[in-house]
Amino acid sequence: MATKNEVEKKGFMGFMAKVGKFFKSLPGRIARSFREMFGELKKVTWPSRSELINYSVVVLVFMVAMAVIIGLLDAASGQLISWIVK
Repeated sequence: MATKNEVEKKGFMGFMAKVGKFFKSLPGRIARSFREMFGELKKVTWPSRSELINYSVVVLVFMVAMAVIIGLLDAASGQLISWIVK
């Protein structure tokens, strides 16, 4: 039967072995993640230049419209609060 000290030592050494194994396999896991990522990026259907420009214009118009709407709501709520406080 193992003594308590031997069990604690074995538990610690087992833990350190797991930590060592983790760090030893880390570069391989990182490299595998990048290989898988590049493989998936090859499957992507990229938009053409004209589609990209059209999508960008749509996003910019939407952002400007939302900025105007939020600005108006902010100004209206500020005016409402100033009327309430007076």
